[in-house]
Amino acid sequence: MNKRSPRRFLLVGLAAVSIGLLAGCSTPKVEQYAQEKPVLDLTQYFNGRLDAYGIFTDRSGAVVKRFTVVMDCQWSGNEGTLDEDFTYSDGSKQRRVWRLTRLGDGRFTGRADDVEGVAQGEVRGNAFHWTYTLNLPVDGRVVAVQFDDWMYLMNDKVMLNKASMRKWGIELGEVTLSFVKR
Repeated sequence: MNKRSPRRFLLVGLAAVSIGLLAGCSTPKVEQYAQEKPVLDLTQYFNGRLDAYGIFTDRSGAVVKRFTVVMDCQWSGNEGTLDEDFTYSDGSKQRRVWRLTRLGDGRFTGRADDVEGVAQGEVRGNAFHWTYTLNLPVDGRVVAVQFDDWMYLMNDKVMLNKASMRKWGIELGEVTLSFVKR
């Protein structure tokens, strides 16, 4: 018997376990929600005035900050503006203006002044998934944080949002948010 056989067996086994672990860490695909109802029309839901209520939690699940958002949203053709005014539990305020573009086939892009590059998103069924890098103010400095953002339409008035925040692949925490259309 070749002396390398046990070593090769061990390497192949470790590779198989590694692939299995990586596959287990993968995120859901937006396509799996294609048949879910009610169907989300992003241009219809994010049109008009909305209120949102949310929390930031750290990786242990502890609530770090609560916030509310008042959103004024409008679309002109394939171009949308989501004007968000945040009020945080510590009394601080922030404004973000998203400029969205509908590309077709359920795909969207988004830009905002504190977003690096272009956010990429896709709608299927009742779900919207998008990813982007947000520059967040933290303790007097700005930190670029990757967001993996999921929204689920519950009915014509309510949408739930859950976003994980990562830096260098390390989970920092989550944002949980509920939108209520007026």
